[in-house]
Amino acid sequence: MITSDLSKIKISNEKGPVEKRMTLIEKNGYHDSVYINAAKIFQGIHTEKRKDRILVRYGDASVSPMLTFKDEYSQRESYELAFSALKYQDLLEEILLDSCVYPCQSIPDELTSLLVVMLYDLQDRKFRAREIFDEEEPVAEVRKIERYLYSFRTKLAAALARCRIKHDALSIEYILPETTRKQEQRASALPLCVWINTSKISLQDVFRDLKKKGFTRVESVSDFDGYTYSVDEHCHDVLFFPSSLKEELLNLDLFADCKLFLQDKSRSLAVHSAHALLNTADDIIVAHVGSHLTTAHMSVLTNSMSRIFVCGVKSSAKAAELRNLFSHIGCKNIQLLHEDFTEIRPTDSRLQNTKVILLLPQCSGLGVGNPIDFILNEHGDAGLLRHLFQGSVSEDKLSILAERQLNELIHAMKFNKVRAIVYCTCSVYPEENELVVEKALKSGVEGNKVPPYRLIPPVFSTCSNSKASTEMFFKMEPSEISSGCFLAVLVRKKDSSENVPVKDILAHAPAKGLLDGSFVKKSKEEEKKQKVTQRRCNITGGGMKPKTVEFPRRQTVSNIKAEVSVSKAVSNIQQKNVNQTNSYVQLKKSINPASATALPKVPKHTSYLSPTGKTYERQTLARKTHAERKRVVLKPVEIVLPPVITPYPSLQGNKPRISTHPCFHAWTGAKGSGGRVLPPPLSTVVKPTALSLPRPWL
Repeated sequence: MITSDLSKIKISNEKGPVEKRMTLIEKNGYHDSVYINAAKIFQGIHTEKRKDRILVRYGDASVSPMLTFKDEYSQRESYELAFSALKYQDLLEEILLDSCVYPCQSIPDELTSLLVVMLYDLQDRKFRAREIFDEEEPVAEVRKIERYLYSFRTKLAAALARCRIKHDALSIEYILPETTRKQEQRASALPLCVWINTSKISLQDVFRDLKKKGFTRVESVSDFDGYTYSVDEHCHDVLFFPSSLKEELLNLDLFADCKLFLQDKSRSLAVHSAHALLNTADDIIVAHVGSHLTTAHMSVLTNSMSRIFVCGVKSSAKAAELRNLFSHIGCKNIQLLHEDFTEIRPTDSRLQNTKVILLLPQCSGLGVGNPIDFILNEHGDAGLLRHLFQGSVSEDKLSILAERQLNELIHAMKFNKVRAIVYCTCSVYPEENELVVEKALKSGVEGNKVPPYRLIPPVFSTCSNSKASTEMFFKMEPSEISSGCFLAVLVRKKDSSENVPVKDILAHAPAKGLLDGSFVKKSKEEEKKQKVTQRRCNITGGGMKPKTVEFPRRQTVSNIKAEVSVSKAVSNIQQKNVNQTNSYVQLKKSINPASATALPKVPKHTSYLSPTGKTYERQTLARKTHAERKRVVLKPVEIVLPPVITPYPSLQGNKPRISTHPCFHAWTGAKGSGGRVLPPPLSTVVKPTALSLPRPWL
């Protein structure tokens, strides 16, 4: 509505200040094509009454009408005229009967819808004659009905006056039910929601351009006052404007250049939540062709890094139209699919890189604030207008919608390569929202080959100012500031094998067919034969870094056990009696120790052990078994322990003492890296020193 205080508005642009005068424009009627299309729409959405109460007959409405629009403007006018006739259907029928204009023998039932639609427009023009446009092509049926109604204009005006007196209404708006009036007031005051095409202009440039046009940015829609706007709390590229500025906004160059688009917020929420689940170069499926704006917004957010597959583009003419629109907007990563979403096989080779499915099913739409915009932008069913006017949906219709939504969601869950599904409706019924999602999760269609789905709180944008939500379902109730919306995000659970140790994965691999059974059997045998330890040795005087020395693989298991047991016994006694225990180690440096291969190799013969060492070996067998359970297996290695002097019990007591006859483990026949035979250890006695060795096997 254009009020008197907007009769003179100054709007500045880059070319300079321009004065735009806006006056109250009187309605002069529509083109003939608008009346015809509006009548066809009304024929399919009008309220059908019981047979015993039918006084006005509308003919057969079972066949879907073929609508042809010249442009988007005429399409919007047709839907608005049909919706207005629907809201005042009872009043218009009463006027026709009271004025005796209906029934008429010359007007068949198939033209009754055209009669009602044109009657509403005639009373809206205060029963004045319509202005005929020379450039338009006349339609015979429209001209016939127009002449008939205009000839009875006096009787029709008198019948309307009597109806207003009967209902004590200042205007026909007050004849409507209170719920309908409140819904219309809410729709008329609903802020305008637009999103920014960041592929053509940056956010800062939009803010700068709006500032030049006289707009001021405020914190929220509650702060609107004149030429103001605010940024949405969930989506960083979505702006809100007062509803009274719709005409001014649509005349801005930002809209003409496809830099701003008018669309309901619910679709932006769905697009942003799907984008938040995508990785670089992940593909996405848009299950319904719906609005080209929704697909374009998805393309803009992905910045052409991902492919977007749009299902249900049946005709080649529709495909050509969409390609032209997307090219004009600047979208380059959209691929159109002829099949409906439920007709596409989950194993389709074209969709193997698809990770997210955006599912926007057809719904009752009772949460929509502006039904005309929603139908035009989302290519929705015109029957939504009847549901919105009645304020409810029949149980049969609701059951049909819910079953279709469940089938589509279950089909989406069959795509094994897909990681997440975004499900969004504009319904206020749980039957179309929570119940559909819960039934799909319980269906178990994923099977045992892939992880099942679970619910997570939606995340809309990493750049938004909104706080992270903990609610699994995102819902907005219809209000004066927003339309209704329901959104759910389903993601696959993480595979439990991600947290399983490597050894457990290898153990279960043969059962899954990844490895044959010989691998596990071999690993057990190696575990029995090889004792895995790592030891750091500080070699004095040489400045050498500690190295890991390996046993030759041909060494027997008994030798390994014997040396490890003796070393453990020595270490235990040395820690308890440091002052009484003396030992010495004599190591012969290898020639040119350039690498690990230069270390001396142990021959095949068994190491010599003293009787005392054998005694300690038997005493530590039980402790050794316990220590092996605690040992962490890192890498199979073999070690060579330096020769040590083992203590033995004293004959006079239990205190150990050092033998006066040193015993050496001779490295006879050991070879260096150059193939030279190393000399045996020196026979001179080295002063024994306390040796503290690490014990990684404990």
